[in-house]
Amino acid sequence: MAQTLLQALRKGDTPEFLAALAEKEGIKQKKLIHNILKGWSVVLGHRSGRGPMVVGKDVRTKVNANIGASTMCSSMEQERTKLQAALNAGTDAVMDLSLADNSQEIRRLLLADSDVPVGTVPIYEAATLARLRRGAVVNLDADEMFQVLEQQMEEGVDFVTVHCGVVKKLIDKFTNESRLEGIVSRGGAITAAYIKKTGNENPFYEYYDRLLDLAEKYDCVLSLGDGMRPGAIADASDMFEIGEQEVLGELQERAFKRGVMAMIEGPGHVPLHKVAESVKRIKRLTHGAPLYLLGPLVTDVAPGYDHITAAIGASVAGMSGADFICYVTPSEHLGLPAEKDVHEGVIAARIAAHAADIAKGLPGADKWDYEISKARRDLDWDRQIALSIDPEKAARVRKERSGEGACTMCAEYCVFLVLKD
Repeated sequence: MAQTLLQALRKGDTPEFLAALAEKEGIKQKKLIHNILKGWSVVLGHRSGRGPMVVGKDVRTKVNANIGASTMCSSMEQERTKLQAALNAGTDAVMDLSLADNSQEIRRLLLADSDVPVGTVPIYEAATLARLRRGAVVNLDADEMFQVLEQQMEEGVDFVTVHCGVVKKLIDKFTNESRLEGIVSRGGAITAAYIKKTGNENPFYEYYDRLLDLAEKYDCVLSLGDGMRPGAIADASDMFEIGEQEVLGELQERAFKRGVMAMIEGPGHVPLHKVAESVKRIKRLTHGAPLYLLGPLVTDVAPGYDHITAAIGASVAGMSGADFICYVTPSEHLGLPAEKDVHEGVIAARIAAHAADIAKGLPGADKWDYEISKARRDLDWDRQIALSIDPEKAARVRKERSGEGACTMCAEYCVFLVLKD
């Protein structure tokens, strides 16, 4: 039986690709191996060839873009266009969140066309099958859930979100009055409804060893999902969120002992003053495992601008220890993102991740800023634009506002000209 990467490293076997990966990530190979062996870092895409890429300690904060179709909006061409928009904007990974009837076709398109690691949420396909075969998304079948999971792993997905922490002991306590916005994770809500309806435990929790068997077989990274994450800042850091995080800590430890790499997903809506403490709490409860955050969104009042509210939270979360930022687009809470939304979401998340890397003191993180500042000082417009996080937009705005001449913001009062001599 093939070994997982973690199992190989424990035996002292170092795969050849790790040397090049360490160099690409700007980390000593010995330190990278140490961090993987501690459970502080995971490697995505090393089996599929879409990568490899490291998420975790002592490396650049990474960014993920969610795409995928819904039952109301499903187009292969649209998903292909959104994937390309995410890749062009510089995303480090993509996730397929499709809930459409043709979700298998969309996933296979992304697996074929993406050159960065691809993740999925298997319960979405399981819920779709439950709706098509048994009339409602909550009519899940445990065996079917694992069949979907294995099929996706066999097809080559690099990581999967599994909502194992939505457990019966938490859901039995949950009522409509427990929170302002209830359970806002789709996977969490589907799982909770299944538990409420059947009285059964969450299959991904009850049969977690079966899940680990599959993750071990395919060396697929588990992303332990935050099904009880808050959907309003009023609900942040409540007993349900923290209770799930405690469960995820136990499950991360079991995965680690088995030799399966795992990361932890974190909360969605968190007021700014609670972001740092939230990150540190999750890290403490989950043994320092890589932390993958949606946002967090620091206010609830900005539909149409939630890529900004998320970037604010992601910057603070990143500097506090978060390792992987899932973008939020301007259409969050309003509708399925389009190509432009995907682009803007990735750029906003990359800005937040880079700001966090500077704050964390990651070696070399501020070199990019130094070089663009030098170009700005020298009025070297071509180099300044080339170094921009979104060169296409920078070039377009300069051409529209200033043409080829002096910047129309200051004109002859440009500080670099005034003080030149």
